[in-house]
This record gives sequence, structure tokens and C-alpha cells, in this order.
Amino acid sequence: MVVDDHPLLREGIAAVIGGQPDMQLVAEAATGIEAVEQFAAHHPDVTLMDLQMPAMNGIDAIAAIRERSPSARIVVLTTYHGDVQALRAFKAGASGYLLKSMLRKELVDTIRQVHAGGKRVPAEIAKEIAEYASSEALSAREIEVLRQVAGGNANKRVAVQLGISEETVKAHMKSILSKLAASDRTHAVTIALKRGIIET
Repeated sequence: MVVDDHPLLREGIAAVIGGQPDMQLVAEAATGIEAVEQFAAHHPDVTLMDLQMPAMNGIDAIAAIRERSPSARIVVLTTYHGDVQALRAFKAGASGYLLKSMLRKELVDTIRQVHAGGKRVPAEIAKEIAEYASSEALSAREIEVLRQVAGGNANKRVAVQLGISEETVKAHMKSILSKLAASDRTHAVTIALKRGIIET
């Protein structure tokens, strides 16, 4: 099954799969909600899942499918290189992670590998995960603060939005800069976007 909100991408993947004598596309979905419904109806051996979709994102869809079918084999298809997104996907139950830029070369091999019970992580994503494995994760509140900062808000505005004092916002920012090894607020936002800690 292929799950992506872009019809052209679904068509391209369908064409690749259609050209393999040992593969068959049994279902398609454009949202996470549809993915959960189609999985329940068709029980595909391997599901290809986009992360960014309307209504329900791919990570929530993976978790919902795996809750009902713990043996479901799901490969994430994404444009995101970030280690945080990849870790979220694997924690939700994904077996593979494939960048859309690699589809032409890696798709068929990845499907076969995951179908056989293996895991697949591109080298560049594995390197990022390893690089940040020892770094301290941001707390939920720190992520909220950083999202507000990414929206262009000054500390005073962030404080009002989150119902906390300006001093608390400053303390959170100090911690964020330290954890991300960022030189300033803009650098922190850039790192967070690259790693998938926050989304645009």
C-alpha cells in the first residue's frame, strides 16, 4: 500500500511496483486516516507512508496501524533528513525510512528488505541519529518556546502566548541554546528545523 497526499508520487510508485513480477499494489491512501482504514481492509505486507499529510500525519497513522497490527511493516517516505523525525517514526513502529530523493534507486530493494523482516535506514540519516544520540533532548515546553520563537515572536510575546513569565522564557532559551549547541535564537531555530524538532 502507498500512502501519500500527492497523486503524482503515488502514480510513480505504482508504476515502479507494477514493473516488479513479485509485487502488487493493493491499496492507496492520501491521508493518515485513509491509511488506517485501507490497512484494515487490505492488510498489505508492506506499507509506504508519507509523514506530512492532512488530517492525520504519518507518525500517528503508523502508531494507529501498529496498535491494531503489531507485525505491520511500514516504510516511511519523506523529504525530511532530520534525525528527530526518523526517531519518532521508528518509535511509532516504522521498519524503514526512505528519503523521496532516493526512491528511484532504493525503493524496490527497501521493500524487499523490510518484507523479509529487515530494517532500512539511509546512511546519512543513521549518521545524524548517531551524531545526536548523546545530546540531551528538548523538553515539551522548550519545543513550545522554540516554535513561538520560530514564528518571529520576542520573549515578551512568547511569555504571553504560553502564559509564563518573560524570565522563564529566557531560562528556556538559555537551555535550548545549550542543548542544541546554538549560538543564538536564529541558529537554534535553523538547527531545530533541520533536525525535525519543529516543523515549518
